[in-house]
Amino acid sequence: MANISYKDAGVDIDAGNDFVEAIKSDVKSTFDSNVIGGIGSFAGAYALPNGYKEPVILSATDGVGTKLMLAIQSGKLDSVGVDLVAMCVNDLICNFGTPMFFLDYYATGKLDPQKAHAVVSGIARGCKEAQCALVGGETAEMPGMYAPEDFDLAGFAVGIAERSQMDRVALIKEGQSLVALPSSGVHSNGYSLVRKLFFDTLGMKFEDDFKGRALIETLMTPTKIYVQEFKANQDKIVALAHITGGGIVENLPRVLPEGIKAVINKEAIRVLPIFEFMAHYVDEEEMYRTFNMGVGMIWVVENEHLEAVCQNTGGYPIGHLETGKKGVEWA
Repeated sequence: MANISYKDAGVDIDAGNDFVEAIKSDVKSTFDSNVIGGIGSFAGAYALPNGYKEPVILSATDGVGTKLMLAIQSGKLDSVGVDLVAMCVNDLICNFGTPMFFLDYYATGKLDPQKAHAVVSGIARGCKEAQCALVGGETAEMPGMYAPEDFDLAGFAVGIAERSQMDRVALIKEGQSLVALPSSGVHSNGYSLVRKLFFDTLGMKFEDDFKGRALIETLMTPTKIYVQEFKANQDKIVALAHITGGGIVENLPRVLPEGIKAVINKEAIRVLPIFEFMAHYVDEEEMYRTFNMGVGMIWVVENEHLEAVCQNTGGYPIGHLETGKKGVEWA
């Protein structure tokens, strides 16, 4: 019997090496002065920033869900990397953590260096937008575990915070204002329902027109990253809620203490056209507990800062806090 190789088993070491070479410039473009060493070591090294009295390290991990299926099926791979970064760093800032560095995990049935490069280029773009360094990652070629064209993504963000600034819930009180920061689209939640509605139920195609754009372009719009807005307004923010799966009704209460409710003017929400369209086929309650509805984040601010925060971020007021049972009340 003839000898067999790792490549015969479905793993191409040379393709993996070519991929690493191809992404080096993208990865290096995210480095800042705190990155120690380069690409190719066994671990990424990052020096802790100065100026913290009691520094606390925070971490967050996430993926992009079944939005990946649309990326694979459409071949539009340049934006899901941004989504991956966004889903992690937007969580970090909710605990007043400033993102420092990011790592990714890319697993596939058969490594296509060109496609993988497109994904990692998106990750690097997201890291630059989030002002954090892409210090490492792992690419796994796993024939038999994944179909040849399939891949999965996971991201890991690490940030730093001042211990005294982390407990935002303790600062929440009646009378404070709620500011909605617009989302860029569906972001990265609810795509099982999105795919079921648009493609299974309605039989639509990727290239179908939606408000002057191809439908797939609208659906693949990357998740907005709010790190720079957070940094610029940190001294004016009481608390932040990242509106992901579960929508406003499940995510906003996560920053509220017992005895405080959020009163939101539903009519004030600037619902995006993609959600208005879906609402013809999905119950309103289901829409609001699945999607962001056009609100990517909600910030709690003191009334004296409301106007400045709205001007600085493009946000707008949608409600306030009152004494009552913890939760969201629609006004």
